[in-house]
Amino acid sequence: MSSSPPDRAQERWVELVDRINHARVQYSLDATQTLSDAEYDTLFRELVGLEEQYPLLITGDSPTQSVGGYSSELFDPVTHLEPMYSLDNVFNVDEMTAWMDRITSTLGSFPELLCELKIDGLAVDAVYRRGHLESLATRGDGTTGEDVTANSILIASIPQRLKGKKLPAVLEVRGEVFYPLAAFDSINQEQAKAGKPLFANPRNAAAGALRQRLDKREREWISAQGTKREARLESELKAARQRLSALQFTVHGIGAHSELNLVSQSDTYKVLKAMGLPTSEHFSVENSPGDVLAFIQERNESRSSVDFDIDGVVAKVDQFNQQRELGFTSRAPRWAIAFKYPPEVVRTRLLDIRVSVGRTGRVTPYAVMEPVQVAGTTVSMATLHNPFEVERKGILIGDLIFLRKAGEIIPEVLGPVIEERTGSERAFVMPGNCPECGTELAPESEGDKDIRCPNARSCPAQLRERLFHLGSRGGLDVEGLGEKSAKALLESEIVTNEGDIFNLTETNLLTSPFFTRDPHKGEQGPQLNEAGITLLSQLHMAKQQPLWRFLVALSIRHVGPTVAKKLAKEFGSLSAIEAATESDLSEVDGIGDRIAHSLREYFEQDWHQDIIHKWIAAGVTFVDPTAKTEGPLTGKTIVITGSLPGFTRDSAQESLSDLGATISGSVSAKTDLVVAGDKAGSKAAKARSLGIPITGARGFELLSRGDFEAALSIPD
Repeated sequence: MSSSPPDRAQERWVELVDRINHARVQYSLDATQTLSDAEYDTLFRELVGLEEQYPLLITGDSPTQSVGGYSSELFDPVTHLEPMYSLDNVFNVDEMTAWMDRITSTLGSFPELLCELKIDGLAVDAVYRRGHLESLATRGDGTTGEDVTANSILIASIPQRLKGKKLPAVLEVRGEVFYPLAAFDSINQEQAKAGKPLFANPRNAAAGALRQRLDKREREWISAQGTKREARLESELKAARQRLSALQFTVHGIGAHSELNLVSQSDTYKVLKAMGLPTSEHFSVENSPGDVLAFIQERNESRSSVDFDIDGVVAKVDQFNQQRELGFTSRAPRWAIAFKYPPEVVRTRLLDIRVSVGRTGRVTPYAVMEPVQVAGTTVSMATLHNPFEVERKGILIGDLIFLRKAGEIIPEVLGPVIEERTGSERAFVMPGNCPECGTELAPESEGDKDIRCPNARSCPAQLRERLFHLGSRGGLDVEGLGEKSAKALLESEIVTNEGDIFNLTETNLLTSPFFTRDPHKGEQGPQLNEAGITLLSQLHMAKQQPLWRFLVALSIRHVGPTVAKKLAKEFGSLSAIEAATESDLSEVDGIGDRIAHSLREYFEQDWHQDIIHKWIAAGVTFVDPTAKTEGPLTGKTIVITGSLPGFTRDSAQESLSDLGATISGSVSAKTDLVVAGDKAGSKAAKARSLGIPITGARGFELLSRGDFEAALSIPD
């Protein structure tokens, strides 16, 4: 360890301190954030490492020695009864294990750890005197915060009076004020419509809402009555109140208190909940390092199932006597740690906006970005859906942008970091012609937001995507017919469209390098490689697939697996579907006028009929022998949501459909039962609101045996 830091280390220390403190000011006072959480954490860890290497750099002004936060002069100061500390962070299993080893070494044995979700909100301190709310304050610098008590009246989850007869004379609790994700998305939509910068995350939006001076807005509105400004100020006041009322509050700690004999964090939650304070429902007390790590992993995998933003898990020593033994550093308790998950919102550079052409002709803009890690994966592209969405988000090519993983799966561009613009950015212009075939682009109908290439028959992009879709798991499930093989078939002119797919032979596949290999000893000329052999074998078997899969494979607009199964079950054959009128089709549950019209349009195209006739000539029957299956579940409409052990969504639906059940994709008053598997979402919530029975995995097992009544008796 060096005792005297070199000049370059001192310069870097100053730079890091300035950037971190500037970010803290933005977060505390401006409710804005031009530095992402991931970038802040990286800079902070670098500062910690630099100070560990050169301890002489450490001063009282260093962010590593202070809680981190500032108070505005807009609000009266509030001194917390006990200091509000920050938390130290760890970012991987090794660091978490090292922290658990340290506290175990100090205490002599592994303590019980209370593990709970780390809500990404705004830390606040609430003080109650004899059960009445005296003050609500932001954390500020950990000693003094801002008095936002007046705003608490509009936040329903912050009780103004506690429950119970024997309430303590003094009770100080700590918690998070936050937005549910649905409310946050709504606020950002309002920001975009108004041409204002988007909030990077729900925490920034919550900070902006809580730190409003409603009394000042009200005075401005009153003084402006009868003037041109009245309507605008009234609208702004109403919006401010709405944003405050959408906030929620959860308690996760306790400060000064009297007349309470509390021995543990978990026991404290029970006591506070009985008083009417909202405490976390997402916590567990764990007794071993393995259980703690399992909790962290499980909550990361299911983090999209909660309706608020989390950025990790907080682990706290549960027993208060052990907390006191471990004590505090200058900025954080030694008895608690935050395990930070990979960031869900990051910043990266938007290099370009390009367009892709899908199998139904839809032309979709997509973002090309500097590769960036988000939620554990590297992302360089993200869909932008349509040109109206590009305009709504207010992004320009060259912008620094906020990016997140929607549902931890789909990359989503949130919006630009307007403060970082240099003037060199440029607007996206939607092309007027298809980039693949040159055909003029246009919306299919007036008012349609989607722009399409009308050259459905011969556009190379649409042909390629339809072939790829035909072989997908939702279609005919043809192993060997992927994106690369579809491209090879078209480029080698082995097929002109999907109608030729069942006429493939070894001879014509040998004309494409993609499907051939060099001859082995004793063989004459090029030979089919594994890709070619697999494709021919799989296509032969695919001819026996059920009718619904062929309906999907035809790429009829709006006809996916759920609709296709309903059509196959109702009509039994393709010829019957073709003969049906729009009225006949729309009367099928879940079909409706739009899908019925799309079906009629498809069958009226001569080249579509050519595809069907080629497939029939190749041996496809287009008949479903299981149509209108009568079984123990006949007459029952069932919705499946979430994942079930041992089943894909399709196979779970098929197992019940084979027993006569009608499988619906949406919950309505006609639904008889909802099967809610792991990570069930809004459908389960809607079923509860409508009073529709819900069962889980055990109930599904009984349903798959045809026992509907038994499944009803096992609620989720």
